[in-house]
Amino acid sequence: MRCTIALALALPAAAALADTATIGASKDNTLIEGAGGFLSNGAGSYMFAGVTNQPTGDATRRAILAFDIASAVPAGATINSVSLRLYMSRTNAVGTPMTLHRVLADWGEGQSDAPGGEGGGTIATNGSVTWLYTHYTTQSWTNPGGDFVAAPSASTVVDQAAFYTWSDPGMTADVQAWLNNPSQSFGWILLGDESGPAGTAKRFSTRENSNSSQRPRLVIDYTPIPAPAAVAPVLLAVFAARRRR
Repeated sequence: MRCTIALALALPAAAALADTATIGASKDNTLIEGAGGFLSNGAGSYMFAGVTNQPTGDATRRAILAFDIASAVPAGATINSVSLRLYMSRTNAVGTPMTLHRVLADWGEGQSDAPGGEGGGTIATNGSVTWLYTHYTTQSWTNPGGDFVAAPSASTVVDQAAFYTWSDPGMTADVQAWLNNPSQSFGWILLGDESGPAGTAKRFSTRENSNSSQRPRLVIDYTPIPAPAAVAPVLLAVFAARRRR
């Protein structure tokens, strides 16, 4: 009987099937260039990336967004693939590569809500992320314009108004790292064309946008930890047979 029990215990774990989680952004904003570092738009309908037609020194914009991975994917899961979908609603520029970079510091969304087209931002509220501050005005970025990994996690060409998707292995690695260590889950920063003249900026819908279908969406394909094999019925049958002897 010892051999029978050993065989039951040696049965492989039940195969785990891949699953999918689709989540919205937990926070988003725009880093708005400016020496004072007091502009933000955390509650606005739009975020921007690229160079606007603002005066030199105040024109660069960088969209920033994060997702609560740990609330959507079970701990210990293996991330198989990731895709981020954003809606770009306005631009004067032709198609240009736009890159996602992993953010290296925590930041606050804030409650600023810019008027009009929102590209100019408005006065930051306490705790808002800005060009100079991770949390206005108590905590700063090490580098103005945000602290992030220089190598992009993903890139895609964004042209005219439409939905666009980023989905590269670098993003998969980022999400896996955030799942394994939620305290370091700071999201991505989106960079547009910052090398050329003004007018390359592109406007994206945020999680506060009135059109829910245009809000940021992250799709995560993952495999949970395999469940233990159902060995209990086998063991019960063995013990029952033993009692009958």
